[in-house]
Amino acid sequence: MKLYDNLLWRGMIKDVSNEEKAKELLNEHNIKFYCGFDPTGESLTIGHVVQVVRMMLLQQHGHTPIVLIGGATGLIGDPKQTAERKLLSLEESLANAEKIKQQLSRFLNPEKCIFVNNYDWIGNIDMISFLRDYGKHFSINYMIAKDTVQKRLEIGISYTEFSYMLIQAIDFLHLYQTLDCKLQFGGSDQWGNITTGLELIRKLEGENHSAIGLSSPLLLKADGTKFGKSESGALWIDAELTSPYEIYQYFVNASDLDVVNYLKTLTLLSKEEIDALEEKMKSAPEERAAQKKLAEEVTRLIHGEKALDQALKVTQALFLGDFHDLDASGMKMMSKTLDSIRISEPKSVIDALVETNLATSKREARTFIQSGAVMINDTKIDQLDAFITKNDALFGTYTIIRRGKKKYAMILHHA
Repeated sequence: MKLYDNLLWRGMIKDVSNEEKAKELLNEHNIKFYCGFDPTGESLTIGHVVQVVRMMLLQQHGHTPIVLIGGATGLIGDPKQTAERKLLSLEESLANAEKIKQQLSRFLNPEKCIFVNNYDWIGNIDMISFLRDYGKHFSINYMIAKDTVQKRLEIGISYTEFSYMLIQAIDFLHLYQTLDCKLQFGGSDQWGNITTGLELIRKLEGENHSAIGLSSPLLLKADGTKFGKSESGALWIDAELTSPYEIYQYFVNASDLDVVNYLKTLTLLSKEEIDALEEKMKSAPEERAAQKKLAEEVTRLIHGEKALDQALKVTQALFLGDFHDLDASGMKMMSKTLDSIRISEPKSVIDALVETNLATSKREARTFIQSGAVMINDTKIDQLDAFITKNDALFGTYTIIRRGKKKYAMILHHA
């Protein structure tokens, strides 16, 4: 299967500025392409992985990724549908940009990849030059017609965010002129910005320019809700913000309606492998083979083999109630998932049950203890006056408190 057809099959193409040219460039040439990531936070989310996987696919086919970190555009703010973004300081934007660069470096072959930060050229443009050299090429009518602006007209949009599309257009022009970048892609919510870049290139380079733009559909759940949201909020690819165990659990619990779409867009599995998993899902849905493979592939892609191994061990430990196979990193991973409290001195088991939400009251906590439903690590507690101390801590830090078969919390000890 040729690359363009592969992208279509995976559902990674929604809009394309020139399909014939896109097919020719992607299937028959080795080109430079770019995708931008604004450092609005200190970590990318699972939602960004769609673009990361697409970059990896293109790199595998001989194309060179230009990873643009938006140190400048992050200072402006891509218009959200609901409200103005909180402005970052220059220090925050550049610090976040460096963190995101490090994250993206894990996915791409650094010897065949170019990292750029648009603050390096946008930061040098003075206001008069911006208005004369770039703003002059776009009418207000053209800019207001963009979908991202239309959605904000009723509640209002600042001139700052209104200008965002021009800044991103300059990025495409700059990379086209200096690095011979032929293609920009992003999510479908970026299509207005992508086409503004193409328009600026057309105005300054002429009708015979060779730049194209692609967008991919935003990844939604089958019920139309936002992908990548858990009960605790966004799923980050930073392990300190979202543990590999949480990533694994999110995908192993994916619905049958979503799993094939996720396999196509969030993994590098081949069509043959994905088709086989889809058949397995139909013939033996109770085995959840597709979900397990999806969870393994995404966790491995983001965090590596060792983190996947720990996530599987944590999953097994919580299922069986046996924590002997977990090392300190596994315990740390689990602590980010379970309700936990920190203590620096002994605490009664009754108080610990209440404070970790394993019991709603001290009275209920006593009942649980008297009925033999409470365990500290793997020891059953039958004394109402029992205490949790530093001596109970695994690896000097972690004590697991359990109520019944499946309710867990963690006590974190510190000096």
